Amino acid sequence: MSNRLKGKRAVVTAAAAGIGRACAIAFAREGATVIATDINESGIATLGKDGIAETARLDVRSTAEVNAFAKRVGKIDILLNAAGFVHHGTILECSDEDFDFSFDLNVKSMHRTIKAFLPAMLASGGSIVNISSCAALRPPANRYVYSASKAAVSLLTRAVALDFITQGIRCNSICPGTVETPSMLDRAAAAGPDGREKFVARQKMGRLGTAEEIAAMAVYLASDEAAFTTGVDMVVDGGFML
Repeated sequence: MSNRLKGKRAVVTAAAAGIGRACAIAFAREGATVIATDINESGIATLGKDGIAETARLDVRSTAEVNAFAKRVGKIDILLNAAGFVHHGTILECSDEDFDFSFDLNVKSMHRTIKAFLPAMLASGGSIVNISSCAALRPPANRYVYSASKAAVSLLTRAVALDFITQGIRCNSICPGTVETPSMLDRAAAAGPDGREKFVARQKMGRLGTAEEIAAMAVYLASDEAAFTTGVDMVVDGGFML
């Protein structure tokens, strides 16, 4: 631990598994006081052994719940938005319900958390890190609404960065390639016995990314090392975009 985040308070959403969990643990290891949230209470219950200061159930699809949580927590220095859902299919397989759910969880959840925590962050500045996707920049096949929603995340990020650029707020997004997480492995299993190999094949580096590799970028963006970085999509993709 090098204490790159010492003295900072961080809230992480979707911290029960995958990228959100890896980010929460990485922040704590770098000295941050981390409040890890998720609707999966059993998933976050074990985070105390990883140095997480507090865990809390939080449904980021509920404006009232997010606002109440932000009021209770008070000022933070880092907000990491990791909640998301990957819908499989073209526009023809995307129902209105699928579309609304994807945009609510992938985009509006970030609108809720940023709007709730930003007023207090303005007092002394802070860093907002949103998990987007390479699908926002180059859509894969059968990722219609996922790609559209992640593109919205990238532009939401830039809009927040621009509007508060002179007030000490930095807002950036991370665009991962294919990362091995529990949800990704579930999608691979659903694709058949060679599902994982198909996911690996689209990565030009020849392997899947790890959640810890994405968390390393999140630590940088959350830290003072990134003081001159705002409004950008940081691509961590193992060559997916090449």
